Amino acid sequence: MEKVEHIVLEHEKNERIDKVISGLEADWSRTQVQQWIKEGLVLVNHQPIKTNYKCNISDQIEISIPDPEVLDVIPEGMDLDIYFEDRDVIVVNKPKGMVVHPAAGHLTGTLVNGLMAHCKDLSGINGVLRPGIVHRIDKDTSGLLMVAKNDKAHEHLVNQLVAKTVTRKYKALVHGNIGHDYGTIDAPIARDPKDRQSMTVVENGKHAVTHFHVIERFKDFTFVECRLETGRTHQIRVHMKYIGFPLAGDPKYGPRKTLDLNGQALHAAVLGFTHPRTEEYLEFEAPLPKEYEELLEKLRKN
Repeated sequence: MEKVEHIVLEHEKNERIDKVISGLEADWSRTQVQQWIKEGLVLVNHQPIKTNYKCNISDQIEISIPDPEVLDVIPEGMDLDIYFEDRDVIVVNKPKGMVVHPAAGHLTGTLVNGLMAHCKDLSGINGVLRPGIVHRIDKDTSGLLMVAKNDKAHEHLVNQLVAKTVTRKYKALVHGNIGHDYGTIDAPIARDPKDRQSMTVVENGKHAVTHFHVIERFKDFTFVECRLETGRTHQIRVHMKYIGFPLAGDPKYGPRKTLDLNGQALHAAVLGFTHPRTEEYLEFEAPLPKEYEELLEKLRKN
């Protein structure tokens, strides 16, 4: 365990302890520092303190940096479809059928396994099984994800999600013919009390908003673009079902008689965010998977 010492300077007087410490190293985030303080790894004048402690001039800060946690997830070489990468962020186009991160008893074949083989420096904020993962998309949803390579980048990107400044646009094929061109679904989402494996719209659920517009209409289906304002579990799938237009191929929220797609017709097509270091706005777009394009072509011919 490495130890770091710092004497509080005049310009740091009355600053919160977590802010002062996170400013000492570029890769130390305030979230990480707050966790160290809670674990008793930070002492001021040889005494433990709370995260809201205000520094005084000449305070002696002692930080015991814990050894990195051993990660029991196996790196696996994969042909990842990477759209952008630098020392802070990776943007990757996840194929349909791939799980984003490992879970207990399922530690291989995930996007995280592939990322760990590709780069050794993923943010640890999200825990041992989800290094670098800022947000996720379902196994059978394809498309773009942003992944953080250090804790400061992770915290910055999460804050953008909370502030609703990240652009997330999805292409979806839904059952039925939506009569109007634009719409907004503002309906709270939570676990279904009758089925804990599913989400549903409930009065006391978490705030959830989805905006959509129609791209193309077919006889029995509508092709739409959905823009997420919030990011709840299964949000688009639940919201479109709620208004009577469930996703084609959705085994959980769609009708039994549906297109044989091996999962919902949903693609995370556009992802935009402010770069955590340069403050430049970046936006990426991934084309529809080949089988998705072929499906739309069949519907056009019919």
